[in-house]
Amino acid sequence: MTVAVSMVTGAPSAVADPGSTTEQLQAELDQLVLALGVPGAQLVVGGAGLNTELDTGAGNLVTGGAFPDNAQVRIASNTKTFVATVLLQLAAEQRVQLDAPVEQYLPGVVAGPGGDGNLITVRDLLQHTSGIPDYLPQLSLASVDELRAVRSPVELIRLGLDQPAEFAPGSSTGYSNTGFLLAGELIQRLTGQPVGLEVTRRIILPLGLRDTYWPLFPLENVIRQPHPRGYQEFDGVLVDITDIDPGWGLSDGAMVSTGADLNRFFMALLSGELLPPAQLADMQRTVESGDPFRDDDFGLGLFRRVNACGLESWSHGGAMTGFVVVNAATADRAVTLSMNQFPDPVTTFLHRAAMNNVVDAALCAG
Repeated sequence: MTVAVSMVTGAPSAVADPGSTTEQLQAELDQLVLALGVPGAQLVVGGAGLNTELDTGAGNLVTGGAFPDNAQVRIASNTKTFVATVLLQLAAEQRVQLDAPVEQYLPGVVAGPGGDGNLITVRDLLQHTSGIPDYLPQLSLASVDELRAVRSPVELIRLGLDQPAEFAPGSSTGYSNTGFLLAGELIQRLTGQPVGLEVTRRIILPLGLRDTYWPLFPLENVIRQPHPRGYQEFDGVLVDITDIDPGWGLSDGAMVSTGADLNRFFMALLSGELLPPAQLADMQRTVESGDPFRDDDFGLGLFRRVNACGLESWSHGGAMTGFVVVNAATADRAVTLSMNQFPDPVTTFLHRAAMNNVVDAALCAG
């Protein structure tokens, strides 16, 4: 059941020994949550030299409890990196060619003002260079009822393709959830299996990601294991929407995971456990995002950024009603920051650097 709650920001957590890395990270995390005005957050660092989990604020505004240990959250667009990895595995198996037109694999699907499947390649879908408009701005998600409305990939793909194309394929970049819905459809066409099943058998099970899964939507809306409550503001009232799945089981943002599992995934990906060298190189071949509000470049379902200490880091990140998950990784260390409310766009923009600073501090810590 959805309940309305008033906004209460929990008190910052106790910190570790003075002068320690953990204390510094805790202080930055506390300050970030207060600045954003979200209920709470969890920071998970894993890999070489530093393994820690820090919490601040409230994971549950009714009880006042913190994020549970190893909390599961909806990881939103981080799902796209899993989907891209599966398509690159299929490329390594010579079942798909990245530079072949999408029409070759999804005949008649990509057609309309928003794009031509004869001109758009598989690579374009994964690198946001297709020119296909994002369906998301065409949706209203301003109420609980709208969040509950089930959307099919066919409906949302059509919604994107019915808008005028943003640019000629390959000539520019434009972040498109529609492109990753098409990537999911492509995986299903190539394998004969739902994309969630392919992600599970190719990535989740081999890596032993026990707390990561693709929800069985619409049968499953409740997060399976210990998790914070997720909140969103509607008409000035903060509402608990934890048990509504706004990812609708779709390939642009369906998955649930923990900070530890997400860190394990990104480190495994970057160290070559999931892809042969040629396909990993393809994934990490970037183009400029072209977005003045971004400081990362687009690979294939993977973003590159040179962080505050000059370290090349890779990530994706994700946000949806109820949750924000920001991350960064190298082959031997990864960091995931999870929060249980998606702030309004202005607040998010104003504090984007602060979110990156917390993640960078953890990734760069000696």
